[in-house]
Amino acid sequence: MLFHLSIDARAPAHVAQVLAELWGGVALPFPPVTGGCWMAMAGDADNSAVEVYPRGTCLVEAEGDADAYGVPGAEGRSATHFAMATPLDQDAVFEIAQREGWPAKYRKRGGAFGVIELWIEGDRMVEVLTPPMQAEYRATMTIAGWRGMLAAMGGGVPA
Repeated sequence: MLFHLSIDARAPAHVAQVLAELWGGVALPFPPVTGGCWMAMAGDADNSAVEVYPRGTCLVEAEGDADAYGVPGAEGRSATHFAMATPLDQDAVFEIAQREGWPAKYRKRGGAFGVIELWIEGDRMVEVLTPPMQAEYRATMTIAGWRGMLAAMGGGVPA
């Protein structure tokens, strides 16, 4: 289980507010790492959250008995992405994407489960899953299901 993850954005407060809206949660400042960070909180039973740092922030290890902290880093795209559940339907998600001017499209991953690719600020991907998509995901993204897919593709399947 994941409790939280972090991404970077040009407008951290705004991005956190939109993610919180998709969850039906809230966005709050997140000052522990570096100034300008925000956190989208789902308000669910798992206390799911997404920390949103200013674009280019890099986490670094602190010396001694201190917490890691954020420093400016290189700009550009990132492989970091996440899949999130939403109670909204597809139309509502697409309306939010359109309002924000963020690209979004429906995709069926491996013919197994659907996602809406939502591109935060145009260059950070979030896979948004509506309730029917969540059911598909839970039914197919199991260890046994993944091993079966790899075997069907003719790939080696580790024990």
